[in-house]
Amino acid sequence: MKAGFEVVNHGALDTIQPHEPWDYTTAASPTPPFELSELVEQITKQLVDDLPETAASADILPSLSGDLRPRKAIRRNYFDTVAAGNDQLQSSSNNEPRVNVNSDHGRSSGLSRVDEHGLTLITLLLECAVAVSVDNLGEAHRMLLELTQMGSPYGLSCAERAVAYFAKAMSSRVINSWLGICSPLVAYKSIHGAFQVFNNISPFIKFAHFTSNQAILEAFHRRDRVHIVDLDIMQGLQWPALFHILATRMEGPPHVRMTGMGVSMEILVETGKQLANFAKRLGMSFEFHPIARKFAEIDALTVQVRHGETLAVHWLQHSLYDATGPDWKTMRLLKELSPTIITLVEQDISHSGSFLDRFVGSLHYYSTLFDSLGANQPVDDPSRHRVEHCLLHREINNILAIGGPARSGEDKYRHWRIELAKNCFVQVPMSANSMAQAQLILNMFPPAYGYSLVQGDGTLRLGWKDTSLYTASAWTSSNAPT
Repeated sequence: MKAGFEVVNHGALDTIQPHEPWDYTTAASPTPPFELSELVEQITKQLVDDLPETAASADILPSLSGDLRPRKAIRRNYFDTVAAGNDQLQSSSNNEPRVNVNSDHGRSSGLSRVDEHGLTLITLLLECAVAVSVDNLGEAHRMLLELTQMGSPYGLSCAERAVAYFAKAMSSRVINSWLGICSPLVAYKSIHGAFQVFNNISPFIKFAHFTSNQAILEAFHRRDRVHIVDLDIMQGLQWPALFHILATRMEGPPHVRMTGMGVSMEILVETGKQLANFAKRLGMSFEFHPIARKFAEIDALTVQVRHGETLAVHWLQHSLYDATGPDWKTMRLLKELSPTIITLVEQDISHSGSFLDRFVGSLHYYSTLFDSLGANQPVDDPSRHRVEHCLLHREINNILAIGGPARSGEDKYRHWRIELAKNCFVQVPMSANSMAQAQLILNMFPPAYGYSLVQGDGTLRLGWKDTSLYTASAWTSSNAPT
């Protein structure tokens, strides 16, 4: 997908507005009684509550070992929990009639047919994860056959759509366990096109772009020569807005040099042409250097930081593919480069730990993302399906079927913020202007209810309801030139 860069598209975000506290709850609209993330949280909590006292709550599912609890018992216990506190539930958003599900104890759950179906799917998915974790592949295969018949990526509920993709990832995991590890080919153009669609229909990517741009802009104040290294530039959607602001500085535009990293040289060259044309229209001096390699595979000389340049490194992390290589090599190169500013946007999900650790964490994370898309996009919206199919599905598959230290032999950092603090980097608090940028972005995606924006510990977090999904932070090297 080719798209030119237009100044007018970014003008609304060029001017920093006065910071005002923003309370997303004041704009809240009625929401369905049960979102997918709520079902996931309730079911996993019920499983923890049912474990023996000796079992650690952090090991939610491993303690079940190979003894799979009957899902009817899990579902019955959850129905009882729901019935106790939800006697006055309103009908769901799709006006499905409520169903009284009678358990062995004769109690009524008050769940809609859609909610009950989602509950059944999630419970079965959790049991399948237990089977996979103890290498009971035959039982896992049986459950996966059932899940693929019950769930569809085109389903009416977020639960059905998400479980369908999780089931596909688990199927890949089982096949890999039988046949050996296989890593599917990456269709980068398709992924990058879907990434642009995600940028258009949801605030999360724009949040990452513009909060990082603000931190970089502040680091470039009164600097004449600047150098930006983007560790995974894709189509370069982030940079025209920053170029526009730099070109209109009172002190005049700086000379901008950019190193764009990626896997496809063809895509990098096209991105460089687009950015160069945009900079030329602004009358700004600009150089672009493509590097079709991973950041951890190069050395400091490849980046070629020139004397007098102010260096910024930007990294928008994702789980679509390994963009940088081994974490420890990436950290070593960052220390060698000593950038003036590092802008880091992390997904609030861990790639480390056991399979079940990653499964439970990813199920909660992506169920929340599916909820956010479902609340603002129609069920048959093609853009929503493209994001779910090309992005979220691929990330889920990489985390569950391909990734993990036991399979790759690599220990991934749980939180890069913690590791940067340990390695001679000092956090630069995200400013009130960055908060204002984030607020302006959210105003572009009405209705604003559901999105939660939090500033604290020097970071900015954007999430859905009570779940943080993306965290933006900025850092400087203690050895960076002043």
